[in-house]
Amino acid sequence: RDLHSFPTRRSSDLNAVTGAGSDEPVNVPTIEASDSTFSDGSDLHEGKYFNTKKDLKRKLSDIAMKGNFEFRTRKSNRSLWVIECIDPNCSWRLRASKIVPESTKFVIRKYVGVHSCSLLNRNANHRQATYVVIGEQVAPQYVGVEKGPGPKGVQTFARTELGAQISYYKAWRGRKHAHTLIRGSPEQSFHILPSYFHMLEKLNPGTVTRIEVDGESRFKYLFLAFGVAIRGFRYMRKVVGIDGTFLKGSVQIGRASCRERV
Repeated sequence: RDLHSFPTRRSSDLNAVTGAGSDEPVNVPTIEASDSTFSDGSDLHEGKYFNTKKDLKRKLSDIAMKGNFEFRTRKSNRSLWVIECIDPNCSWRLRASKIVPESTKFVIRKYVGVHSCSLLNRNANHRQATYVVIGEQVAPQYVGVEKGPGPKGVQTFARTELGAQISYYKAWRGRKHAHTLIRGSPEQSFHILPSYFHMLEKLNPGTVTRIEVDGESRFKYLFLAFGVAIRGFRYMRKVVGIDGTFLKGSVQIGRASCRERV
C-alpha cells in the first residue's frame, strides 16, 4: 500500500493508540513499504525502436532520474542490453537488442515498466545521474550565449528538471561536457585552425596568417593580420603594442608583454 494512503492521526487519536496515561503495553501496527507498486511513468513499450544503443541508454537514464529510481546492467554487449531495477526482488526490467546484427538500431524485446520494490529504494542521488547525462541534458542552454549557467545553475537544473541531486563537482564536470558538445574541445579547435585561416585569407584579401608548430607537429604559436588592417596601418601613428594576458583552461599557451615605439 502507498504510505500516503494512511490518514494523519490527531493527538487525541495518538494518545488512544499509544495508551497514554496507562501502563498497559499497546501493539502498534507496523507500516510495510515493500508492498507498494508504482509505474516509471514512461512511454516505453515492447517493439519500440531506437536509432542506436546510446539513444536507448540516454532515454532510460532520463526516465530513471525523473522517476528517482536506479537500475543496473545484467548483460551488455554490442548487440544486447539487459537491465533491471537495483532491487533484485523488483519486477521492473528491460531487454533490448539489435534488429539485425548488421544494424545499429535497437528494439525493446521485453519490458516491465511497473516497480514492485519498496518506496524506500527511490533515490535522487542515483548512479544514472552521471556528468555525461547531465551535460547532454543541459547542453542546449549554452547554445548562442556567452557563458550559460554555472555549476550551481546546473545543480538547480538537475534538481528541477531531472529530479536528481548532484554534487557541485559533478555539476562542474557536466557543464564542462556541455561546453565540449556545443563548442568542441581545445584539441578539436586547434585541429581546425588551418582551415579557419584558409577561409580568412580567401574572404579577406591581403590577410596574412601563419601557424608555427614544433618538430612533432604540435602547436606553438600563430600570427594573424587582416588585410584591411595592413592597408590602414600606413595612415596610423607608428606605435606597436603587444599586451600580455593570462590564459585559463586545460591548454596553457603562455604570455608576453612589451611595448616599443617606432
